[in-house]
Amino acid sequence: MLYPEAKIFVVSDTAYSVEFGDEISQAVAAKVAAFTALLDADDTLPLLEIIPSYRAVLVMYNPLRTNAKEIAGQLKKMSSQLPHQGKIAGQTVEIPVCYGGAYGPDLAGLAAEKGLSEQEVIEIHSSAHYPVYMMGFMPGFAYLGGLDKRIAAPRLSIPRIAVNAGSVGIAGEQTGIYPLKLPGGWRLIGRTPLALFDKQRPDPFLLKAGNTVRFVPINEQAYLDQGGEPLD
Repeated sequence: MLYPEAKIFVVSDTAYSVEFGDEISQAVAAKVAAFTALLDADDTLPLLEIIPSYRAVLVMYNPLRTNAKEIAGQLKKMSSQLPHQGKIAGQTVEIPVCYGGAYGPDLAGLAAEKGLSEQEVIEIHSSAHYPVYMMGFMPGFAYLGGLDKRIAAPRLSIPRIAVNAGSVGIAGEQTGIYPLKLPGGWRLIGRTPLALFDKQRPDPFLLKAGNTVRFVPINEQAYLDQGGEPLD
């Protein structure tokens, strides 16, 4: 449920959680994104960090420049200025993906399990626009909404010891991209040549909460031409 007005909770002596609903939905996520943008644009508030999640924003403030009562009042006032309904209006980021084969070793099995062809799975996966609800778990990992239930699938019963960075996977009703090489149990259906996290860039993160992701199928040569790592 989307709350009629935001609820503000004390998290610590220097932080509040501003909550907009009790569900994962685009309506709640739109409120979170709009409130985060409002806080980012206000350079008068003595904020230390702003961390959006599925349904709330964690706001950490500098206690040497304000007090708890004052900041709570400002957060309540700002949250009341948001439109009642809205859409996530952030930048759309296109993610090229080389689907199937060794780049997506679970695609064939997933297709057979769902009674679909591999091409049908690719078309379903790449036809949606996925809102980035939040970032977390590891640097650069985006929690995406909007996966079609026709291709939803549980995690592998035995996780892989290592999954390559850039791997695109499905777990439950979520799809996501591994930004780093690490163990994982998601069903791997493809790989992108793009770096989701690069600490050498001025902004190390390719995606941000409020963005929208669109997956674009490419062939292996295009994957390599765009800087993708060759197969191990």
